[in-house]
Amino acid sequence: MTGFGRATREDGDVALEVEARSVNHRHLDLRIRLPRAFADQETRLKQRVSGRLSRGKVDVTVNLVMGQATSRLEIDETIAAQYVDAARRLRETHGLGDGLDVSSLLALPGVMNLVENEVDPDRLLGPLEDALDEAVDAMIAMRVAEGESLAAEFEGRLQTVARLAEAFEARAGEVVEVARQRLRKRAEQIEREVGLMDEARLHQEIVIAADRLDITEELVRLRSHVDQFRETLASAGPGEPVGRRLDFLLQELGRETNTVGSKASDAPLAQDVVELKTELERIREQVQNVE
Repeated sequence: MTGFGRATREDGDVALEVEARSVNHRHLDLRIRLPRAFADQETRLKQRVSGRLSRGKVDVTVNLVMGQATSRLEIDETIAAQYVDAARRLRETHGLGDGLDVSSLLALPGVMNLVENEVDPDRLLGPLEDALDEAVDAMIAMRVAEGESLAAEFEGRLQTVARLAEAFEARAGEVVEVARQRLRKRAEQIEREVGLMDEARLHQEIVIAADRLDITEELVRLRSHVDQFRETLASAGPGEPVGRRLDFLLQELGRETNTVGSKASDAPLAQDVVELKTELERIREQVQNVE
């Protein structure tokens, strides 16, 4: 799910800025960008973040902002002396006028440098962890808000699934009765043609047809999976990832729907099966965004 969080910490003339962003992804893909001073902490900080997440493409960026007091001006007097000595030799050798003044000397490469003081990463590690936690907290809060919106959408679609299951059940009895009448008419036609009526065989064929068309077990499991889907959504929360379980339940819902479809022998039931598959696919697209 998508989310964003930002936090800052200051320690003297040094400021730490942390940003955490996440977008939808089937698995957890975490990248963290650190200043060079914290390069050796990358693995530990990634574990600190990944321990709170299970899905999403997450980017964490840490910036180190240095104040003026953390920089100093250095003059390389050795190089400056070499410039002065070279200027003197050229003046004496070639009879040149005007010596090298201070302003010109300071502008020459390598004479003057602005050097940043080294920061103490151990001193800043605590503030960095605090800022990291705060940024991730804000990102997760945004993801939770999106999750609540998704849960409302899921509920609407689950109601459609339940309605279609009821339509299957209502239609299933009619389908069996139609099959029974079709078999009896066929048996009566054979009786008229050859003068024989095998009631026992007819009864057996009707029982076989009814068993083949019976979708009672599939509907029971389908409703059970819908109930479990709702329960799983209700249990979701920070530190309680549910995405993989929802994935599994969707697979089971799809399996039961396919079985019902294979038993469907009339157009209205087949159309409802197609509608149910479409609804499950819409749910599946959104489940990929759920942690």
